[in-house]
Parts: sequence; C-alpha cells; structure tokens
Amino acid sequence: MSIEDKTVLVPQDREMILLFQRSEITEHFIYRELAKVASGKNREVLLKISDDELTHYNVWREYTGEDVKPDQKKILFYSLLARLLGLSFTAKLMERGENLAEKRYREQIKNFKVAESILRDEIVHENLLLSMIEERRVEYIGSMVLGLNDALVELSGTLAGLTFALQNSRLVGLAGVITGIAAALSMSSAEYLSQRSEVREGKNPLLAALFTGLSYIITVVILVFPYLILENYILSLVWSIFNGVLAVIVFGVFVSVVKDKSFKEITLEMLGINLSVILISFLVGLLARKILGVDIG
Repeated sequence: MSIEDKTVLVPQDREMILLFQRSEITEHFIYRELAKVASGKNREVLLKISDDELTHYNVWREYTGEDVKPDQKKILFYSLLARLLGLSFTAKLMERGENLAEKRYREQIKNFKVAESILRDEIVHENLLLSMIEERRVEYIGSMVLGLNDALVELSGTLAGLTFALQNSRLVGLAGVITGIAAALSMSSAEYLSQRSEVREGKNPLLAALFTGLSYIITVVILVFPYLILENYILSLVWSIFNGVLAVIVFGVFVSVVKDKSFKEITLEMLGINLSVILISFLVGLLARKILGVDIG
C-alpha cells in the first residue's frame, strides 16, 4: 500500500487520520493481548488480525508522518475482560467494533482510495471473529442461565417472604444460605440427570451440572450478603433486590453479546419475573406472619 490520494492534508482530514491511527494501533495491541489467552486456531486468527491492524496503522502513518500512542486504558479493559468473561465474549464485542470501523472507512473511500483496501480487511476480520470456536463457558451458557435465573426467582422470593415473616436479618441470612446451598445441589443434580437423559453431542452432563451449581451459588452469595452484614432487615432486602437487578443486567449484557440477542428483551423478561415473585412473596410473608402469629424478638 502506498499514498495515492492527497499529498497535502487539510487540518480536518489530518485529525481524522490521526484518529484512525490511534484506533488501529490500539486494536493491534488488543488483539495481541487476546491472543495470549487463546490457543490453537483462535490464537492464529487473533495474531493475524493484530498484524493487519499494525499494517493499517503504518499505511495511515504515511499520510501524517506522525507516530500515535495507543489507548492504554482500552487495551487494559479488553485484556481484563478476556480473562474475566472469556475470549468469546470479548471477541464478539470486538466484532461490533469492526462493524463501526467498516462504516467509518466506507465514508472515506471517496477521499482516500486506501480506505477501500482497509475496509476489505476489516470485513475479513469481522468474519474471522464470528467464526472463532466457542468456549466452554459459552457452550454451557444455557446451564448458567438456568442456575442464575432459578436462584434469582427462588431465593429472592424466599428472602422477601422470610424478611417480613421473621423481621430479623441474621435469621433471614442464615435461612437463605441453607436454602441456597440445598437448592444449588438440587439444581445441579437435576441438570446432570437432564443432560444424561438427552444425548447432546459434545456436552458433558457433569460440566453442565457444575456450571448450573456455580452460577446458582454465586447468585446466592450476591443475594444473601446484605443480610449477613446489616442489622436492618428492610435495608437488607432493598440491597439484596438491588444486587439481583444488577446481576440480571450484567448477565443480560453477557448473553446479548455472545448470543446476538436483544439485551432489552432478555433483561426485561428476567426482571419482570424476578420482581413479580418478590412482590408475591412479600405479601405471603406478611400474611403468614399475621395468620400464624409468628413473632421473633
């Protein structure tokens, strides 16, 4: 690639190309970081994309004659994201960035012929990212959804009911821990038996049970934690509900990115079910306390 367009850049074009340079050099380092947590074909794909992004950077550098520093915060963000939420999630997120890059380069083809060849590379990158092999944590996302959703619905309802029946944070927290662990073991067993009865190629029943149980227990910790450190049962319930809503939002983002589904649809559905159960359980707790005359001082 060589300069075939404007030999003298107007300030506006220069600023735009410097932004292109910063984006390309940043993505060069991001893909190189992602390659460190990948293996086999995925690692080769990420290294190739990284090399291409560096080539693009050098092409734009011929126009400006300047070196541009990468966005270190963005590099760190994606590097941590890959280690926390997995390569597939991060790659899908990067693929959305490639879509944005394609749009920007399409707009510049009329001004810079080189943008057309870079655009072709970006389209190839998008396809390569979409074809990357799914990780186990994504393959078993159905089991994770099962554990998270059941824990949110069952335990949040239980905690809401017990909160107004017992009106004692420590007792509610203790009951929540016992109920949550028992339910996690029950759900894991049910998922194991379900996967064993349905022969699914490439899906291990034991791993499916493990992902279900772990997501359930993590949700239990998130929901019960406020009751174990606060004495006021009302504040404990409010904090617990807030944690549940936050868990739904975070998981909604994860599923929507990895599975290319509507974040709004996933989140609103889970929140609607969860909050409805909490409200019903709250009313049942009040009614039970009044009818049974439970009073724990």
